[in-house]
Amino acid sequence: MTWNIRFGAGRIPWFGDACGNRVILSEDEVYGSLRAIAGKINTVKPDILLLQEVDINSKRSGYIDQLQWLLDHTYFNYAVYGSQWKAQFIPSDGLGRMEEGNVILSRWKISDATRLQLALRSDQDKLTRYFYERCCMVTARIDIPHIDNFYAVNIHASAFATDDTKQKHIIQFKDELDRINKNGGWFVAGGDLNTLPPGSDTTDYCIQDMCSWESFHSAGDDPLHKEGSNYEPEKHWLEALYESYQCAVPLDTYQASQFKYFTHTTRGAHFWDRTLDYLFTNYQWVDHSVVTHQEATGESDHAPVSVLIMIPK
Repeated sequence: MTWNIRFGAGRIPWFGDACGNRVILSEDEVYGSLRAIAGKINTVKPDILLLQEVDINSKRSGYIDQLQWLLDHTYFNYAVYGSQWKAQFIPSDGLGRMEEGNVILSRWKISDATRLQLALRSDQDKLTRYFYERCCMVTARIDIPHIDNFYAVNIHASAFATDDTKQKHIIQFKDELDRINKNGGWFVAGGDLNTLPPGSDTTDYCIQDMCSWESFHSAGDDPLHKEGSNYEPEKHWLEALYESYQCAVPLDTYQASQFKYFTHTTRGAHFWDRTLDYLFTNYQWVDHSVVTHQEATGESDHAPVSVLIMIPK
């Protein structure tokens, strides 16, 4: 299963991604979200779980170690964490201390874990980049009994880059899958790629995502598009992944009923309106076993996606 848990913020209108005015959450708010997240995990019971946006020591989420809390309140025995956004102090908007990352949780022992740095944005000034997140992948070998070359790969690609950074992240992701595949390994890989599947009916969400004080798509608007909401230039970026590996939701299945597989929205009071979250393998999924958990509307601004995988012999 893969799930962007939005640092335990649930659907609270946070200033950074939902046109809100909240920056700092209370402990009660975060623990309430974590209880709901753990409840869903314990209901679905995935053997391997890829999580994005997990805070472990951030002012915005009450300095709660969310990874340790989830280990204490789920059945998982093993985890690996890769830092994606770490700063002793962010001097803007009252954010303060930040430590957020990607996590792989497993029923089985994890070994050979690695954090792989992804390309940094080139569309920011040096001061902003200094305090900004460093997107990454986390890879780990999962020691499933009788299988010595099974890997999990977790990625959280850039959401707001206006240059080619996100495309570089997707290429780096595929390169890592190609490396595992070439070396005879099997993998389950995925996460939040922050772009749409090829053939999506809607590719520009600027108006849907626009805050009340913003304007886009009109003469004189600069920028013309909202950061992170116009996917039109990206509509071919995932084609190589779909061509090389098995997606949990095959492309023809998605294109036939797109709304059934939507996993994200930026609007707190709305249902899911696009697909950003993926799972891939170089082996074989169990037919018709994928579930997009669209009923999980309160735990995060992303819906989890789970699927059963065949185990290589």
